[in-house]
Amino acid sequence: MVRADFDRSLEELQGEVVALGEMVEKAILKAMDALDRRDMGIAYEVVDEDDLIDEKRFELEEKSIDLIATQQPLAIDLRTLLAVLHIAVELERMGDYAEGIGKICMIIGDDVRVEIPPQLPQMAQMSVAMLRRSLRALVERDTDLANEVWDSDDEVDALYDRVCHQIFVDMGKDPHIIEASTHFLWVAHDLERIADRATNIAERVIFLVTGKVGRGDNYPGHQNN
Repeated sequence: MVRADFDRSLEELQGEVVALGEMVEKAILKAMDALDRRDMGIAYEVVDEDDLIDEKRFELEEKSIDLIATQQPLAIDLRTLLAVLHIAVELERMGDYAEGIGKICMIIGDDVRVEIPPQLPQMAQMSVAMLRRSLRALVERDTDLANEVWDSDDEVDALYDRVCHQIFVDMGKDPHIIEASTHFLWVAHDLERIADRATNIAERVIFLVTGKVGRGDNYPGHQNN
C-alpha cells in the first residue's frame, strides 16, 4: 500500500470512529429521553440498537489490526491505530451503559410516582458534551481540548455525589420510593462511567499527539519535572 493510500485508510478509520461516537451519543440521549417520559418503545430501541454499536466496534478493530499487520506502521501512525482500537472499546462500553439505562427504564415501566432526579439529565448532557469534545480533540489533534474534557470529569463526579446524597435522603423520607430510587442510583452510576470513558478517550488523544501518558505538555498547569 502506497503512502497516500495508507493515509486515506487512516483518515477513513478516524471518520468511522467519529461515526461510532455519534451512534453512542444518540443512544445515551434516547435512553435518557425514554427514562424521562417512561417510553417503553424508545427504551426497547436503545437496547436493540446496542448490537449495531457492538458490530461497529468489532469492525473498527478488524480494520485497525489489519492495517497494523499488513503495513507495520511506526511512531505516530502506530499510535493512531492503537488509539482507534482503544477508543472503539471505550465507545462500545458507553453504548453498554446507554443500553443499561434503557433496561432500567423497562424495569421501572410507566410508574410515574417518582420523578427523575434533575441532576441525572444534567449529568447526561455534560457526559455527552465530554464525548463530543473528546472526539473533536481526536480529529483536530487538540490536547488543550482533551485537557478540558479531563477537567469536566470533576464536575460530573460532583453531580454524581449530589444526586446520590439526595436519593438517599429521599428514600429515608419515603420508603415507598426505595425501589425506583435504587434504579436511579444505577442510572447515575452509568452516566458517571460514561464521563469516565470520555476522559479515557481524551487521555488517549493526548498520548496520540505527545507520546506521553497524562496531561498534554501545553496544559497551563503542567510543570516539567
